[in-house]
Amino acid sequence: MSTDRLAQLSEAGVSIWLDDLSRERLNSGNLAGLIRDKHVVGVTTNPTIFANALSKGAAYDEQVNDLAARGADLDGTVRELTTTDVRNAADLFRDVYNATNGVDGRVSIEVDPRLAKDTDKTVAEAKDLWKTVDRPNVMIKIPATEEGLPAITAVLAEGISVNVTLIFSVERYEAVIKAFFAGLEQAKANGHDLKGIHSVASFFVSRVDSEVDKRLNAIGTDEAKALLGEAAIANARLAYAAFEKLFATDQWKALAEAGANAQRPLWASTGVKDPAYSDTRYVDQLVVKDVVNTMPEKTMDSVADHAEITGDTVSGKGEQAQAIFDKLSAAGIDVPDVFVTLETEGVEKFEKSWQELLDTVTGQLNKARG
Repeated sequence: MSTDRLAQLSEAGVSIWLDDLSRERLNSGNLAGLIRDKHVVGVTTNPTIFANALSKGAAYDEQVNDLAARGADLDGTVRELTTTDVRNAADLFRDVYNATNGVDGRVSIEVDPRLAKDTDKTVAEAKDLWKTVDRPNVMIKIPATEEGLPAITAVLAEGISVNVTLIFSVERYEAVIKAFFAGLEQAKANGHDLKGIHSVASFFVSRVDSEVDKRLNAIGTDEAKALLGEAAIANARLAYAAFEKLFATDQWKALAEAGANAQRPLWASTGVKDPAYSDTRYVDQLVVKDVVNTMPEKTMDSVADHAEITGDTVSGKGEQAQAIFDKLSAAGIDVPDVFVTLETEGVEKFEKSWQELLDTVTGQLNKARG
């Protein structure tokens, strides 16, 4: 399979990260092959990814047996299993990390999603994960809930690199950027070198179309149906316009002069869920410099095979994107409610996956203990 299109994507300024991780990928050489052959320069994980990884195959059996023999409890076992994968992946990406001065070569691990509404516990968990993985190229994922915003600031203030996740609305994204600025200012006051702190803001894409299209079909008018499949890409383009606006302010310029790295937008949830749409649309329609696109391997293969990479497809499209949202509102879509629904469902899905992960590991521990 040709990887020329993936090379073109990289050359256009998009960092390609894999939205998956498992012990099998690490042990089989699959992840090393993606780094070598498909321009993959980072990895993201989430509770669903770990739940899937641990429910398949026997790759974790040896470590589970060892932990069971040492009397590890459930939470401790889950922590050991997941952070071992992240640590080993971080080591695999260390050359990329060094070659890009820390911009890429990143591996993300998320705080327990059950803490998404608890600021203090999120901060404590983030600090503990950072210490446990103990690699400079790890990023700690914190959800962009209202309670997550002050946690983002507090964790950055400790000099910890953060991947802000579950962002759906431009309004919340702007609040995330402001929390990022505040965290860097506090980190500087705390004596941390800003050059060593990196962050991305994970803006979810495909789920926006899924929710909006469902509502447009329920409305059923010609005006509504004409807007099917328009919301997600427009939303991401508005997010990039917000990124350009806020990273041109005097507040940011002062931080940049102190050595700070910009918080890059990251396009997440880029696997297409509606088979009526092109399976590469959330990649080739969101090409612009200084962003990350984290994609499942299936999407990556589709991009390598047939995506049309034609250069920047984002810059200068803010007004056009806003016009789409004006039409969505006029057609009867309650846009703020869409984003509230998506955030609520996002947290709930990760909580459910975390419980599935706990149930799987409980079964594995019980089996190991006979």
